[in-house]
Amino acid sequence: MDSLFLYKKLSALPAAMKQEVADFIELLESKAKKKQNKNLGPKPKFGSAKGLFTIEKGFEEPLDDFKEYYK
Repeated sequence: MDSLFLYKKLSALPAAMKQEVADFIELLESKAKKKQNKNLGPKPKFGSAKGLFTIEKGFEEPLDDFKEYYK
């Protein structure tokens, strides 16, 4: 939507309705800030998953299922 179009529509409204529009704009701005903050979330610290994962012995060994492709 064009800003000039919105301005013309807004200027044609009575004062009480202009205040409602201003309140609605503030509501939309606060929703946008909440959504932005929610998307950021806390960043994990380096090493915070230490000990949660283990690698079994022989993990890097070739699988028997793919022997025919190793030729």
